[in-house]
Amino acid sequence: KIIKSKHKLQNEILNIKNISFIPTMGGLHKGHISLIKKSQNFKGKTLVSIFVNPKQFNNKNDFLKYPRNLKKDLIILRRLNVDYIYLPNFKDIYSFRVKNKIFLDKFSKKLCGKSRKGHFKGVLNIVNRFLHLIKPKYILLGVKDFQQSYLITKHILKRKINTKVINCKTIREKNGVAYSTRNKNLTNNQFKVASKVIKYLKNNKKLVRKDLTNFKPTRIKKDLKNFGVTKIDYIELYNSKSLKRPKNKKEIFRIFIAFYLNKTRLIDNI
Repeated sequence: KIIKSKHKLQNEILNIKNISFIPTMGGLHKGHISLIKKSQNFKGKTLVSIFVNPKQFNNKNDFLKYPRNLKKDLIILRRLNVDYIYLPNFKDIYSFRVKNKIFLDKFSKKLCGKSRKGHFKGVLNIVNRFLHLIKPKYILLGVKDFQQSYLITKHILKRKINTKVINCKTIREKNGVAYSTRNKNLTNNQFKVASKVIKYLKNNKKLVRKDLTNFKPTRIKKDLKNFGVTKIDYIELYNSKSLKRPKNKKEIFRIFIAFYLNKTRLIDNI
């Protein structure tokens, strides 16, 4: 069922206790499909939202150029037998007061939070509104957007919202690049450059596992620009649990990156 108003949505799902929710901005790809298939293992109902949220874009041009293809998205969702699709407009999703105030963990000021002012506040605002309306048992999020998933989890725990976050692994193209709606904006050559970046970072992580001093951001940035990367927002190393700088090579850590290929910004963590 395709639902476009919050009132119809709430009437439709009023007595359903086991809803798995996947928030998306459309432009669906294999990463989204893996979330949907996982949600269907929970034996309840699956609800997918499609809404390109202007409040999480700090650049109007980026918002306007974000790839959209609703017709194709609906074909994919029908094929997957998704139970409910919620397609709100701006007024529908932003015209009511929410019980829970947004909780923004201090980690929101790092990584993407530094270069995309107001981005995570916009993300949490919309997710908080979806949770208020839908009250899902589960929300499924991909760890490609690791920082986003972490901050949503912190908000849910802090506000004692009765929804469990299910973190799902990053799904990658054959060349190693994480599936992303923004990949549609890449030329073939840029796509190859993105692949070189991921392979380079995977090799670098192996070296860092042997010795943390092998993580040299200045040298990495220089190498990546030689591949054809236009700009690098950040390249940083964090412990996957504590989100602090690792002090010991035995810690479980990730290399976090945000980089541009011309005007297309990609993020990943390895």
